[in-house]
Amino acid sequence: MKLDYSIVSQTGFPINVSISQPEDDFVPIYEIRIPSLSDATRVIIDNKIKYDLIKRANVDIRDLLDPNKYEYVREIYRDVAQKILKENFKDIDEKSLTILTEYLLLTTVGLGELEILSYDENIEEICVNGSNQPIWVYHKRAGWCKTNLILKKEEDIYNYSSTIARRVGRQINTLNPLLDATLPDGSRVNATLFPISNTGNTITIRKFSKNPWSITRLIKNGTISSEIAALIWSYVQNEISVLIAGGTGSGKTSVLNSISEFIPANQRVISIEDTRELTLPKYLQWVPMLVRQPNPEGKGEVSMLDLLVNSLRMRPDRILVGEVRRQREAEIMFEAMRTGHSVYSTIHADSAAQAVNRLTTPPINLPKEMLDSLGVIMVQVRNRRNNVRKTFEIAEVLDNGEVNIIYRWNFKRSAYEKKRMKKTFELFEMYLGWKEEEVMIDLKEKEHILNWMVNNEYFDVDRVGYLVSRYYKNPEEIIEFAANNRRWEFDE
Repeated sequence: MKLDYSIVSQTGFPINVSISQPEDDFVPIYEIRIPSLSDATRVIIDNKIKYDLIKRANVDIRDLLDPNKYEYVREIYRDVAQKILKENFKDIDEKSLTILTEYLLLTTVGLGELEILSYDENIEEICVNGSNQPIWVYHKRAGWCKTNLILKKEEDIYNYSSTIARRVGRQINTLNPLLDATLPDGSRVNATLFPISNTGNTITIRKFSKNPWSITRLIKNGTISSEIAALIWSYVQNEISVLIAGGTGSGKTSVLNSISEFIPANQRVISIEDTRELTLPKYLQWVPMLVRQPNPEGKGEVSMLDLLVNSLRMRPDRILVGEVRRQREAEIMFEAMRTGHSVYSTIHADSAAQAVNRLTTPPINLPKEMLDSLGVIMVQVRNRRNNVRKTFEIAEVLDNGEVNIIYRWNFKRSAYEKKRMKKTFELFEMYLGWKEEEVMIDLKEKEHILNWMVNNEYFDVDRVGYLVSRYYKNPEEIIEFAANNRRWEFDE
């Protein structure tokens, strides 16, 4: 494996990325290089200029600790950094001055190596496992990689953890050695201090995707077939609740985000998450709500349960729940389904049967009879050998709480095994008066429209959602465009 590309920081300076698989190692190496920053220059900056900058910036400690003063502090550091660089490098050009200034800011008031890695949109996860160890990243194409970046002191890891905590108004110290926080850009951060993590301090950053997954992107990269996506479209359109199961990193939230494109524009949507991960189409009447952790005094907590109960008083048509973990949350969620609300959520389970088992045994422990209000379970998997995510199962939930698998991916044959739908046909006949043949015609139309969008590279969440809404308003128009493979002209 060999990948070479460039990324650009928020302020515009370039960073070169190279990923290779050494013969004497078992995992790929992710290497970054900053132009104009030679090893000799880095030594001068790290051993001399950085300390001069901290001394001469003369920023009040209260401003450093105030998350609202971050940009103000950064500008002071920028001005002083440029003066010091010009003193130490007499013939420095403007381009090099900009790059070295940004590097100094990253390593003094920023998150240093962690912030540099965060600029790469191909990275999903950044992991610091301790000092004098390579920082690890999870790359969309290469999987887990070791980087050429190392934090040499436990103090450096602690300082970055403290910086993150201050930015979100939290603390991490020996009395509070665990941090679970969300950065302003939506990325989720978990940090632990020694001796809780007995090999050293750790930081794990799960990045927030700036380009959320649309259903057409999932079809394009083979995660889901257009046939199955059309069926899910029909479920969502007709207000049938969907539970998305899967293991860690299997793409549950990405799928949850993508199916929101099928929600009609004239309905109110409430989303409830402990970490902001969803990005719904702009045209929706969407109210995103976030869990709030208690402050250092243990006050001010707003739990998932609080938000679930409150959401039912907000006249929602659709409720999206990031993940269901506890009994009371599950009870409220299924009661919401029973009172006419369409609910879409995720759960950790590796199959539809396992999802039902999790819901009906401790600690969630719901009666099986409650599950009849849930229409379908989708199961996502990630093949760790080839780093491929796949929709593994689609299962109807029958009235007795058992599941009927209607699609299952066969890894040996690389194809879906399909069985006859039962409850789906019954629901569509009950609510729409459709016979089986009419249901199949509708699904074929939707499948054709999805393939048309993929072929024309409509991968943006807002564009896909817009075309779905146009279909609800005037289905013949979109069907005709798809039939003739005509391109849609979007207003920019």
